[in-house]
Amino acid sequence: MTDTHSAPHTAPHTTPALNTRPTLLAVFAHPDDEAFSVGGTLTHYARLGVNVVLACATRGEAGKITVPGMTVTDLGAQREQELIEACRALEIPAPVFLDYHDSGRYERTRHDDPLAMMNVNPLDVEVKLRALIERVQPQVMVTFDPHGGYGHVDHLQIHRAASAAFFSAGSLPYGGPKRLYFTAMSVESAAGIARMGQDLDPLVYGVSEETFAVRMDVSAYAENKKAALAAHGTQMGEQSLMGRMTPEERAAMQERLGHENFSIGGTRTPIHQYPLRGLFDGLEGLEHLDQ
Repeated sequence: MTDTHSAPHTAPHTTPALNTRPTLLAVFAHPDDEAFSVGGTLTHYARLGVNVVLACATRGEAGKITVPGMTVTDLGAQREQELIEACRALEIPAPVFLDYHDSGRYERTRHDDPLAMMNVNPLDVEVKLRALIERVQPQVMVTFDPHGGYGHVDHLQIHRAASAAFFSAGSLPYGGPKRLYFTAMSVESAAGIARMGQDLDPLVYGVSEETFAVRMDVSAYAENKKAALAAHGTQMGEQSLMGRMTPEERAAMQERLGHENFSIGGTRTPIHQYPLRGLFDGLEGLEHLDQ
């Protein structure tokens, strides 16, 4: 948190120079959130020269270690390094951390931690994100869908804050991001996750395929995604959902990981066709990214 009392004489605010480089800002809650739903997309655009910025709200301090017998002194520090390695596997820069705490789940829920995402005012998170948006000037933002993927409270909080930041950032001097996308999971995919043990109703957490504004074929980046998932070692052990999969479930998961789907969360530009060819489709001067 910034101590405003320590610097009473601050330099005058200066507007950053206009960013002309294509930039994508992905906003998620925990290390490993990026690998499942957007990892291939991030690699795809990074290879096209897009500046990919990954903002992670927490360091996953309250995560469950899924490797039997593993002892970690500082889980937040461990998962920070895991995310840095995952970003390397995805060929994107190191993440930006917003410095909130993981709220946990079930018996690990941190009700009394004032910095846990569940206890933080979403408007405070929005202010941080808006400052990040002003600095990196993305044309495109991506975050969780309104159900937070599978309903984790931190996912819901970051969805709310990122969505609000997209809209309030329209008054920034550069005009704000042009598109906001939500990760989108089909009913079939949600049913597959439910079969693996997540307590969710596929008809609530999944969406019809007609809802997909963008369907990215990321099968070419399968090895990047596998390496990114493997980098999150504390979360991918044999006691994790993935570790407990049957061979049939694992094969179905591998097939689902070959596509990443997005719905429209907001736009400041016309949408000339639907579905879109990619996240930058129709944005003036950036159409070449999705040809």
